[in-house]
Amino acid sequence: MIKILCIGKIKEKYLNDLINDYLTRLKKYTKIEIVELKDNPIHKEEIESILNVIDKKDFNIALDLKGKKLASFEFASLIEKTLIYNSNITFIIGPSLGLNDDIINQCDYVLSFSDLTFPHGLFRGILLEQIYRCFKIINNESYHK
Repeated sequence: MIKILCIGKIKEKYLNDLINDYLTRLKKYTKIEIVELKDNPIHKEEIESILNVIDKKDFNIALDLKGKKLASFEFASLIEKTLIYNSNITFIIGPSLGLNDDIINQCDYVLSFSDLTFPHGLFRGILLEQIYRCFKIINNESYHK
């Protein structure tokens, strides 16, 4: 199972459409869940809400600018190998001010998609597309480049 922890709800219809499209596509390969935590103007409380729901039994991946950058085939390899030894992978998307060391230190891997900053809703769509791409690679299925 793949879980995505994130702050806040997506308000834009076009982003919800993108997210729902990839959630539907991914059902063929894995169970997937998005856990939306309450948006809070106090950064410390947002961090605490994430810390309260991190399951230490899962393979937790922090998404952070300081993380390692992977090509799609490397990312697919990480997902495939992880799912052999751990049935649950949790991706953690931080609040607008980012993840702090308390969260990063509880994670098994720190991943960066880019040095650029993306809006949260758009990044959820990008993350889901990349996870979908991973499963297409893992299953030797064609997918556009």
